[in-house]
Amino acid sequence: MIFARKALLANGWAENVRLRIDAGRVSAVEPDAKPEASDFSAGVVIPGLANAHSHAFQRALAGHTEWRAPAGKDNFWTWRSRMYLLAGRIDARRMHIIARQAYTEMVASGYTSVAEFHYLHNEPGDTVSSTAMLEALVAAATDSGIRLSYVPVLYERAGFTEPEPAPEQRRFARTIDEFLKHQKQAAKYAGDTISIGIGAHSLRAVTRESLDRIAAVAHKARIPMHLHIAEQRREVEQCLTVHDRRPVEWLLEHYELDSNWCLVHATHMDAEETAALARTGAVVCLCPSTEANLGDGLFRLHDWLQHGGNIAIGSDSQISINPFEELRWLEYGQRLITEQRNVAAMSQRHTGRSLFERAAAGGALATGQASGRLEKGALADLIVLDDDSPMLAGHGNDSLLDALVFSGFTLPIDRVMVHGEWQVIDGRHRHAESARAAYVKEVRDLLQETGTE
Repeated sequence: MIFARKALLANGWAENVRLRIDAGRVSAVEPDAKPEASDFSAGVVIPGLANAHSHAFQRALAGHTEWRAPAGKDNFWTWRSRMYLLAGRIDARRMHIIARQAYTEMVASGYTSVAEFHYLHNEPGDTVSSTAMLEALVAAATDSGIRLSYVPVLYERAGFTEPEPAPEQRRFARTIDEFLKHQKQAAKYAGDTISIGIGAHSLRAVTRESLDRIAAVAHKARIPMHLHIAEQRREVEQCLTVHDRRPVEWLLEHYELDSNWCLVHATHMDAEETAALARTGAVVCLCPSTEANLGDGLFRLHDWLQHGGNIAIGSDSQISINPFEELRWLEYGQRLITEQRNVAAMSQRHTGRSLFERAAAGGALATGQASGRLEKGALADLIVLDDDSPMLAGHGNDSLLDALVFSGFTLPIDRVMVHGEWQVIDGRHRHAESARAAYVKEVRDLLQETGTE
C-alpha cells in the first residue's frame, strides 16, 4: 500500500490517498483515508508518462553533432549522415548497453514506458534476419525496469523516387515479407511489461503496397501503428511532386485513421490537414527538443488542440531525456511563434496540468497500454514527488503541475514505480551506477571508431 498526502487521480487532485498495488496494477484507490503502519508514506503522487517515440541508440550521438559543416549550412539531412555513421557500428551488445543507459535515464526522469521505434533489425554485416537486436532492447528494458512497447519499423527504400535503399541504409532495409515475419516473431516476447506494435519509417521509405499490409496487421490486431510524417519541408515537396498531395493529405485519402495511429512530428501540415487529422482521433507524437535540435520547425499546436487533437511526447534522438522539458518547450515554441502565453491551456485554466494530462492520455494510446492514470485497474506506473522540494514550495493543487513543467530546476522526483516495483529510490535509479559505467566505456570506444568525438 502507498499512502499519498496528495495524488492526481483520474478525476482530479485528492488528499490522503491510499493506493493498493497488486500484480503490477492499482487494485484500489481510497481518497480521504487514514494511513496504516504498513503503508509506504509518499508526498505527491502522479501517473508516470509514456515516451511515445524513442531511438535508443541515438543516445550515443547526443552532443556530438553540434559543429558546423564545411558548406556552412546544417540541417536534418546533414545530421542524418552522421547518425547513419554511428548506426553502422551498433551491434546487439552495444545496443543493450546504450539502450540500458537511455532507459535508466528515462525512468529516473519520470518516463515509465517507452515506444521504441526500431529499424536497426540486423547486426552490422549480418544479412540473415535475426532477433539479436530485439533481444538487446528487451534486456535493456528489463534491466532498467521501463515498460517497453516495441515498434518494429519497415525501411525499404531511399525515397519516393528511389526504389532501392542508399548504401548506408541497406542494413536497415528488409522486404515486407521479412519484416512481417520479424513482427510476428517479436509478438512472442510480449508479456507483463513488453508489448508489440508495428510501424513504417515514413511515406518516403516504404511503398504503398507495403504500407497497406502493415496497416492491415495493425488494424486486425488492434495494436499501435507508428509512422514519421511531414517532419521536413523537403519531404512535403517530394510528396507533392510524386503524389500531387501533401503527406498527411495523401495518408488521409488512402487510410481509415483512428486512435490506434501515432503520427510522429507532423510538423508541416496545412490548416486543412490539421483539422482533418485531428478529427480521426489519431495521436501526434511531438518531440520538441529533437525537433528544435534538428531545425525541423514548429507544430501547429493551437489549431490542433482547437480541433480536439490528441498529443503524446517523445525523446526521439535523446538530446534531452526529460518529459517535463519536452512539455515546457512544446509550449514555449508556441509562445515564441504566436507572441502569446499559455497557448496549450484550452480545456484547463492551468497550462502545466493541461499539457501533462494531454500527454499522459495520448501516450497511453500511442503505446497501447493502460497507463497515464491513477485509478482502479490501471497499471501501477507512478511518480512520487518530494513535496518539500523548493520547486514545489508554495504551490497548491492548481499550480503544482505548472511548477513541475515550467520551473527548469532539478526534478523533485523521489521515487518511480513501474509495474508495482520501485525502480527509483531517493531520486536515484537502482541500477544507475552499473549502467553508467558500462555506457561510458562503450561509447568512448564507439566514438573513437566513428571519428565523431
